[in-house]
Amino acid sequence: MLNRKIRVRFAPSPTGPLHIGGVRTALYNYLFAKKYGGDYVLRIEDTDSQRFVPGAEEYIIESLKWIGISFDEGPHVGGKYGPYRQSERKTIYKKYVDQLLANGLAYMAFDTPEELEAKRNEIPNFQYDASTRMSMRNSLTLSQEETQTLLDAGTQYIVRIRIEPNQLIHIQDLIRGEVIVNSSVIDDKALFKSSDGLPTYHLANIVDDHLMDITHVIRGEEWLPSAPLHVILYKYFGWEDSKPEFAHLPLLLKPEGNGKLSKRDGDRLGFPVFPLQWCDPKTGEISSGYREAGYLPEALMNFLALLGWNPGDDREILSLEELIDLFSLERCSKNGAKFDFKKAEWFNRFYFQCKSNEEIAKLIQPILIDKGIDAGWDTIVKVAGLIKDRIHITSELWNQSAFFFTAPDSYDEKTVSKRWKDDSSEKMQELISILQTIDDFSALSAEQAVMSWIEKNGYNTGAIMNAFRLSLVGESKGPHIFSITEIIGKDETIKRMNKVINELKTKN
Repeated sequence: MLNRKIRVRFAPSPTGPLHIGGVRTALYNYLFAKKYGGDYVLRIEDTDSQRFVPGAEEYIIESLKWIGISFDEGPHVGGKYGPYRQSERKTIYKKYVDQLLANGLAYMAFDTPEELEAKRNEIPNFQYDASTRMSMRNSLTLSQEETQTLLDAGTQYIVRIRIEPNQLIHIQDLIRGEVIVNSSVIDDKALFKSSDGLPTYHLANIVDDHLMDITHVIRGEEWLPSAPLHVILYKYFGWEDSKPEFAHLPLLLKPEGNGKLSKRDGDRLGFPVFPLQWCDPKTGEISSGYREAGYLPEALMNFLALLGWNPGDDREILSLEELIDLFSLERCSKNGAKFDFKKAEWFNRFYFQCKSNEEIAKLIQPILIDKGIDAGWDTIVKVAGLIKDRIHITSELWNQSAFFFTAPDSYDEKTVSKRWKDDSSEKMQELISILQTIDDFSALSAEQAVMSWIEKNGYNTGAIMNAFRLSLVGESKGPHIFSITEIIGKDETIKRMNKVINELKTKN
């Protein structure tokens, strides 16, 4: 661990919705920063003007806020190292581009797209590097006068880093150990585009990591190939003493088969891969999100934390405070983690069980308001206690509680076929007579009266209770039936029974 204060960054590009793998990366950075009392920076890497998507930055911030991740610095909270959008730091980067050019560590390439395509067709696996750069149209092969003529004419160019071949680059990774890369496999990456005056990711993220005093770069495994360039540029700029430490996280893998988790996997298997619902501003296509699917943020956070990291024991249920206390990069896996969406459901159900009846009631209340249903708070709390064990996701709340607040407007055909007998109408009419005599309509009192009537007449308990439940619920589901009658009351109970008698009459 470095002696200076820990500073980490999450640096997404606003090119679309935040993938659930990105949420996990953001979470690990957050846990690491809080573990060591460090600073957590949100930086928006929006230098790719061609891929910028309106609304993506706001989506990213809202997603992370929903799951419970906060930032010490960022475009939405400010900070002394701002601005925190790279498009607003345009003038900063040009200084460093000019420095590299002046020192012969970078050069201007004037190759047109057509010339580059021709070279790719000519050379298999073409790479713009030390072996090919001298056959291209750039400031290394053109005279000073020719280069200046092109610049004076406003010819567009790309500034490329000049990579020296056959150099061993040593990268110390806190998860993967030492990684050694031969510089010959690295191409002369584009650092700056004259077309929009913006740097590419390769330059901007490195300059910003230095200027923002970032101590640790914790990101996905897919960014490991760019780490050597990070090391090279820190050397070129003379910043080696402040070079950040790296940690490349394991990939999130498909639930089945091999490969990285994708939106197609979610569409195919029926689970979201984005934290919030996303509407594509160009196509109008809507992609589902965990929030709208009914997941609790604390459940999703716990689930994601264990995809590629373990606490050192068999514990699975961990609060945010426990995650911060236990987190360490040393316990992150090198291998990819299978995305078990059924396990996500398991976590969600567990966290639902842990909520108080009042907390569940607060989730039900806005649903009732939206449907124009006026129900007392005490009633909602009682309903919450009865259905809590049946809920996996919040979107199930209405389906599991609707019959407490509205009478069924139809009856499940399979249940009717199986549970409504030829004499059910007659038996329900008898039961209504019994219910009308009960003064104390509490669950216990009503149950005693009804069970006594069934026993006295030698009726089949199952047949009576199945028809009774169908009358009140419309199908064969729900908690203890007398808990239902206590909440909806005598008048509503009898009203529903008369309705089912009138509608079903006798079973055909």
